[in-house]
Amino acid sequence: MKSRLSLFEESNLSEEQSTILQEIKNARGDLNGPFLAWLHSPELAQHSQKLGAFCRYHTQLPNKLSELAILVTAAWWQSQSEWIIHAPIALSEGVDSQVIEDIRVGKEPCFDADEERLIYQLGQSLYQTRRIDKVLYQEASAHFGESVLVELVGIFGYYAYVAMTLNSFEMLPSDCTEVDLPFQTS
Repeated sequence: MKSRLSLFEESNLSEEQSTILQEIKNARGDLNGPFLAWLHSPELAQHSQKLGAFCRYHTQLPNKLSELAILVTAAWWQSQSEWIIHAPIALSEGVDSQVIEDIRVGKEPCFDADEERLIYQLGQSLYQTRRIDKVLYQEASAHFGESVLVELVGIFGYYAYVAMTLNSFEMLPSDCTEVDLPFQTS
């Protein structure tokens, strides 16, 4: 990853940083995303990567719906890296390519499944109004159940945190060029 933060040499890491770096590599296999930023604060990195592992791999939502929620978040925050990393994953999990493109350009997609529409509407509601209105809440709660709804809000929150980290420190994949960027920002 490229970043405006100073990059680490593994030989110069503290013991605490080395430990969390190994935990991240063991859990994820790579350091794409915000992890190199979080290593500047090893305790933050440790808690963040554990929450991230739960939000990404262990909620009750199917991966397709989790990835859809992540894309809604990446588009809202115009998080270049989050989008670059997760758009191909969403596609491989079965999110329709037109839905992905519509979300990227800020157009409301046409969904085939109610659960996908609900994920999109919940994300838009949280980001635009910072609330979920009564009707949408009741529909989502009836469809997903309260436990899944709590986890979904956790996914939106965690990936907003990821997006803020990536945006703040201008983190991009090392091989990324201006041409590759999904969002035009000033």
